Amino acid sequence: MLIDFSSRPPHADFSPTAPHLQNYRRVYRASESRTAASDAAQGLQNWLQTYDRLGARHVVLKARDMTTTFGFKVPNEAVADFIRVHGSRFIGFAGVDPWQEDAVHQFDHAVRNLGLRGLNLQCFELKLRPDDERLFPLYEKALELGVPVNIHCGINFSTHTPMAIGRPEYLDNVMVRYPELRAVASPPGWPWVQELIGVAWRHPNLYVGVLAVRPKLLAKAHSGYEPLLQYGRTILKEKIIFGSAFPMMPVDTALDELDSLGLDAATRRLWLHDNAARLLGLGTGET
Repeated sequence: MLIDFSSRPPHADFSPTAPHLQNYRRVYRASESRTAASDAAQGLQNWLQTYDRLGARHVVLKARDMTTTFGFKVPNEAVADFIRVHGSRFIGFAGVDPWQEDAVHQFDHAVRNLGLRGLNLQCFELKLRPDDERLFPLYEKALELGVPVNIHCGINFSTHTPMAIGRPEYLDNVMVRYPELRAVASPPGWPWVQELIGVAWRHPNLYVGVLAVRPKLLAKAHSGYEPLLQYGRTILKEKIIFGSAFPMMPVDTALDELDSLGLDAATRRLWLHDNAARLLGLGTGET
């Protein structure tokens, strides 16, 4: 079974102009060239068919709202509309702008009325550390609603905002304040991978998203990711969540590279399905 925790449909609503992310296009140029389609409609059809072929149980789609900081937005309504058209395989996370006074109301509306099932905080794009008090009301609303929060962790390649915003120690502060919050640190913390391992080990409700990184790097000497594979096979095996990060990487490539890590069958299922199902509040047998 498969839950892809990070995939972006090749659809105009999910790809607004984003000058602040141009350095990402440089970094991921080689891998993104393998997902590019000359025809937009065919690209979307291929993406949908990939998940049909893989028998994916769910695919998580994330809204984002950086209106104040970068004039960039993937609206909650666009995510909800996509799910309405393409079916319950797709699960949406809300995106709100915490610099706006009605951010908590927008989040509440996205969950209660639009049917979204989590909150996505790309803190480097919001120019806020995860432990900034401006975000506290959103964490409190997530607890009230009983939904998880995805929080960017690790390096970012936008040269418009500091890299240090992604340090795992700031997530530690969040989890100390809100120990019942279900949260995902993703990507998995590089170049502070060991720090993230420590934070995830400390907090029962913090998961680690292996996404926006080539899975094969977890087994590559001197990559900096090797400890994540070691701990992800042992004490953190019930914390690791897979995401292909399409279009940064083809879905099949991400899965093939994960399979090259030599995980046993039980751990593979945890990474690819059961951990995400638990985070999302789904029964492991739900279809």
